[in-house]
This record gives sequence, structure tokens and C-alpha cells, in this order.
Amino acid sequence: MPDRAQLIVALDFGLKRIGIASGDTLTRSAHPRITVSNGPQGPDWKAIDRLLADTRPARIAVGEPYNADGSASPLTETARRFAADLGQRSGLPIDLVDERHSSQDAEERLRVMRASGERKRRVTREDVDAAAAAVILERWFETH
Repeated sequence: MPDRAQLIVALDFGLKRIGIASGDTLTRSAHPRITVSNGPQGPDWKAIDRLLADTRPARIAVGEPYNADGSASPLTETARRFAADLGQRSGLPIDLVDERHSSQDAEERLRVMRASGERKRRVTREDVDAAAAAVILERWFETH
């Protein structure tokens, strides 16, 4: 672990949306930030570039989707290409993180928060994507 806290950004890649979270190596806690669009035109690079310029992370973790049995999913290679593009654009080191069940974990957390009253407004798909990115970042913290 580095001597000083470093900000890490995590992205949960999806074909429609990309959830983004951040956290630092000192507290080792992850926080959902935003969700940006992804579609036939590609990711919303302007929003991603803006977030990276604002946060100045030391590294980026990108969720790598697999099937439940650990085999590559139809989305695995697309997410790897996105991660490679992100690394080239940002000049930052990219770490791929197994994201199996991260969306389910995020949905459960948000459901519990809503049921307890900690969260007042209803949960949207964008909320789940950003929370899934936080789950991915927590997994990154477990191995770094």
C-alpha cells in the first residue's frame, strides 16, 4: 500500500450504462458517484473524462463480467476493450476486477437502505449501476 492515500475510480461497464464509484486507499471505502450512458455511439467519454479530470485518480478498476461458473460471458471481451480504451485515453493503470453478482449485491444493499428509511427515494437502474461500481471497488480494495 502506498504511503499516501490514493483515489481509485471503479467503473461497472454495461451496454446501456456505466456506473462509476470512487474511494481512497486510506479509508478503503467505496462510494457510488454517477452513471453515464453507453450505447451505439459508445460511452459518454466527455462525462468520463470530466470525472477523471475532477477526481484525478491514481488507478482505475473496471468490472470484468463473467458467467456464474467463471466462464467468459458475451460481455467479457467488450468490457476488456472498453478498459483498454479507457487506459489509453486516461493514461492511467487499469485493473480488471471480477464483477460477478455485483449488481445483485448492489440491488440488495439499496433495497435494505430503502427498507430501513436510510434511503428516501426509489431505486433506479442508474442507482444500481453506480452502487455496483462501488461493489467492484470494494473487491479491488480486498486484493490491493
